[in-house]
Amino acid sequence: MSFDTETLKRFINDKWDHSIIQNLSDYIKIPNKSPAFDKNWQNNGFIDQVVKNVAEWCQQQNVFGLKLSIERIEGRTPLLFIDVDSSGNDSDSVKTVLLYGHLDKQPEMVGWDEDKGPWKPVMIDDKLYGRGAADDGYAVFSAITAIKALQEQGVPHARCVLIIESCEEGGSSDLPFYIDKLQNKIGTPDLVICLDSGCGNYDQLWLTTSLRGAIIGELSVELLKEGIHSGNGGGVIASSFRVLRDILDRLEDTKTGRILIDGVNSAIPDKRVLQAEKAAEVLGKDFEKSFPLLENVKMVSDDPKELILNRTWRPSLSYTGIDGIPNSSEAGNVLRPFTSMKLSLRLPPTIDAKKIINHLKEILESKPPYNAKVQFKVLDSTKGWNSPELSGWLEKALDEASLTYFGRGPVFMGEGGSIPFMNLLATKFPEAQFMITGVLGPHSNAHGPNEFLHIPTVKKLTCCIAQVLSSHAVT
Repeated sequence: MSFDTETLKRFINDKWDHSIIQNLSDYIKIPNKSPAFDKNWQNNGFIDQVVKNVAEWCQQQNVFGLKLSIERIEGRTPLLFIDVDSSGNDSDSVKTVLLYGHLDKQPEMVGWDEDKGPWKPVMIDDKLYGRGAADDGYAVFSAITAIKALQEQGVPHARCVLIIESCEEGGSSDLPFYIDKLQNKIGTPDLVICLDSGCGNYDQLWLTTSLRGAIIGELSVELLKEGIHSGNGGGVIASSFRVLRDILDRLEDTKTGRILIDGVNSAIPDKRVLQAEKAAEVLGKDFEKSFPLLENVKMVSDDPKELILNRTWRPSLSYTGIDGIPNSSEAGNVLRPFTSMKLSLRLPPTIDAKKIINHLKEILESKPPYNAKVQFKVLDSTKGWNSPELSGWLEKALDEASLTYFGRGPVFMGEGGSIPFMNLLATKFPEAQFMITGVLGPHSNAHGPNEFLHIPTVKKLTCCIAQVLSSHAVT
């Protein structure tokens, strides 16, 4: 059944303007950080508060056939489970669409503008600033609104299952337990829509084709039982920081950033190279503008295609935290006893992180300079994901949706980060099709200061979700 796209747009825009933006603003105010960043989350109650608020909003939308429950497992974060009956022909009842999002947030981070803050919703120029709205509190609101918009016009959709977790920013460690618990309720989805990814610009629909894996760990170097005067020990005892640098040279070429160890580089599929070329053509110089570079700072390459492949299919190393070094204002002339650094090693989508952990640990810990005490402790690991080939109906639906609501065709590109849920679902539902998308575009700055949700884009994305659900129902 066809539907009127203008009516659909009006309904979705009105819902955003008069309901969702206010509810997302209230959501931003609550510091419901992931348990990875709030060890006292159960007593604080922020996660429970957010899940309850969102559940109430969903129930107020009068979606036909909606059944909602807040699922709980002892000691784990709650999960919002929504099951919406199919509408339309009886044949639709055998189809299931699984829609995914999360409600937990990253920590505050420093550097917010004076008029903004992580728990302070601020609307400026169609951007809603504050932690979590774009990453990705909006997801459940968009999904429910897309379903309701179809029902308003009597347009069929298949059964829709929404899984909204509250542990994603800590690696979705609770999610596998809920998937096992709810497996019979979920059924076997033939389409998965994940709303926790990025977009290269705000001008068209962006689809994520792959996600990198990761190994997160802490590398520590110790040489002394306690700090000593640098004038006494300097030149006698090696600096723990120098030893750390030496060891890191085993892992990364400091001139190029190339990862040196075996087993972490993989061949890039030809189709992904072609998609990167197209994405680079679309983005052009705007790709560089999407990063907050200081004046005159250059990227590692002048070729946007190579930069896209670097962030999506090649391994990279980031140094995300450090211990054992005091602030400069408090630092005395002391040769410090230890230095430890948190590492984030991003891996190509087809590399299994768990299979190289022991190799990585051996490279970093073996034959330490000066017999220093060196330890690499793995904190987390995630396997990447590479999307299966799109079926003809989905490719057509995505193209039509992007053209209808954005006025330009869709773009396909990998993402540099990880969504652990995708690999889990791909394993459990190998026949499913995947629509992975999101609103984290240039300068939206997820995890950092001044995170924002681009409202015009999320409205159009909500329309696209509705159109894909409609196309899916008649395949």
